[in-house]
Amino acid sequence: MDDTLTAPASAIDGPRRTFRPAPGDEPVGPRRRMSGATAEDTFNLTGALGAALAVATLLFGWFTPMTGAVGWAVVTYLLFVVIYALLVALRATGQEVTDRVMTALLYSAASILIAALVFVVCFAVFRGLPALVNLNSFVQTMEAAGPLEPLSVGGIAHAIVGTLIQISIALAITVPLGIATAVFMNEIGGPFARFVRTISDAMTALPSIVAGLFVYSAVIQLITHERSGFAASLAITVMMLPIVIRASDVVLRLVAGNLREAAYALGASRWRTVWHVVLPTARSGLVTAVILGTARGIGETSPVLLTSGVTAYMNLNPFSGPMISLPLQVFDFVKSPEPNMIARGFGAAATLILLVLLLFFVARVIGGRGPGQLSGRQRRARAAHSRADLERIELRRGRLDALATPPLVPHDSTPSKDMP
Repeated sequence: MDDTLTAPASAIDGPRRTFRPAPGDEPVGPRRRMSGATAEDTFNLTGALGAALAVATLLFGWFTPMTGAVGWAVVTYLLFVVIYALLVALRATGQEVTDRVMTALLYSAASILIAALVFVVCFAVFRGLPALVNLNSFVQTMEAAGPLEPLSVGGIAHAIVGTLIQISIALAITVPLGIATAVFMNEIGGPFARFVRTISDAMTALPSIVAGLFVYSAVIQLITHERSGFAASLAITVMMLPIVIRASDVVLRLVAGNLREAAYALGASRWRTVWHVVLPTARSGLVTAVILGTARGIGETSPVLLTSGVTAYMNLNPFSGPMISLPLQVFDFVKSPEPNMIARGFGAAATLILLVLLLFFVARVIGGRGPGQLSGRQRRARAAHSRADLERIELRRGRLDALATPPLVPHDSTPSKDMP
């Protein structure tokens, strides 16, 4: 039986056309890979790297008087880029050569950044490992430990608590104020908003020692007359606030304008539009802005040195007495000539790094979801609200049906006396 379908002449205008349906039992071929390196790309990369290593070794060991590991690495990388471009140019166009070379440069920059981060973390952990292996480093203070005490005595518990208290107070001030300022600059606008944006841009380059001097002269000298954790929190706030404002400003600018227009068209006010549309859409970016501000503030040393003071005791009251933090504790430890104190300093630095990574992880868990992505609890709450709305609608519909139905009047066959 022929599967050819011929359309009748009356059904179409023009010549007769023949349609042959595609058979459904033909095997589907393998999925094509749209990304990843091919064998030719792998050959070009490995060949360029091997050639660059060989040529750089010959230049530094045989043909030229150049020496030094850093110079050898720089020359090797430059030769790798040049040789890789030549290998790609043998079988590709100029545009493809530019694309491959730029891709290699970007991957190299990312690799250098990751390598630097891994080196810093591993170096701090390795140098501070003698102090980190002792549990007392995290549960004791330096109240009863001197410079000559072994690492089994004393710890940095007071510095960890001080850091958490100071950064918590700074975040409690910075996050609402910074995000509210960014919302004002984007949603309200005007000459004053441009002035605020200029001031926040200028404050991003403010030296940290100037922030410490400002808080020291304006708060400690005039009001409290003593160093405290709250004064250190104010100095950290001065450093964090412009970072959060500018990063939040950039993120809020990326929110599509048609989302605001749709909310206004549905009758929402400006406040409800910002609270229910703009901020949830930019949530992930706002969390990144808070992370950047926290990274700037939690590692500050010079403003804390002027405002918090140095102490070996546990102080839980940020408004009275000195309260040391981890960066200041690291500075106090490493300036000592004793090896044990230096090991304590690197241990405190490794603890600070791990604390920052933990805070970043928590922030990503809280705000890492994109717009419209709900957690399991939020989905269950949304389903419960939907069921409640459905029940309310059905109940209201039943009431309306009951009101629309006319009441039944009983039929009385007895004639009335008024009838003739």
